[in-house]
Amino acid sequence: MPIVRVEMWPGRTKSQKAELARVITEAMVTIAHTTPEATTVIFEDVARENWAVGGVLASQS
Repeated sequence: MPIVRVEMWPGRTKSQKAELARVITEAMVTIAHTTPEATTVIFEDVARENWAVGGVLASQS
């Protein structure tokens, strides 16, 4: 049972997340030889003030 976690900044629509879930699941089925029913995709929106790259908060850039 693969679990795919997608962490990204807020702002994606429900439709965008649905499309991502579909294509991620398809890729897991094709490449990892699992089934759609066994594949879980979890989306987590992370606020920019909780995300840093290169020592700088994303909310500061």
